[in-house]
Amino acid sequence: MLKKSLLILTFAGLAAAAYAQQTGIKRTPLQKVEFPDGYNTITAIAEVPAGGAAGRHTHPGIETGYVLEGELNLLVDGQPEKTLKAGDSYQIPAGVVHDAKAHGDKAMKVLGVYVVDKTKPLASPAP
Repeated sequence: MLKKSLLILTFAGLAAAAYAQQTGIKRTPLQKVEFPDGYNTITAIAEVPAGGAAGRHTHPGIETGYVLEGELNLLVDGQPEKTLKAGDSYQIPAGVVHDAKAHGDKAMKVLGVYVVDKTKPLASPAP
């Protein structure tokens, strides 16, 4: 029984590590405010290494952002692909599938502000 439990835990750990590597995004929360009612407003730095991508995902609320460093290709379902560089800003509607890919040979870094349903995770993977 112990061996079976260890095997399951090992597999779960490997799957989580593989997912983290696949998505390639690192979010560093800076601030969280419980506002407006029923929502959290979260400010975070999101980083994707050169050649990497955030991975297709959604947020349970709106995301606005400002590109701090590098360039990125922003792919938002239903919209043409956009290439953004340092100094550009963007918006993504609630629940819309999107991805951000580092463009060129440098990492990209954005300051993101998420106004999300506080009963749900900040981001969820999308097919």
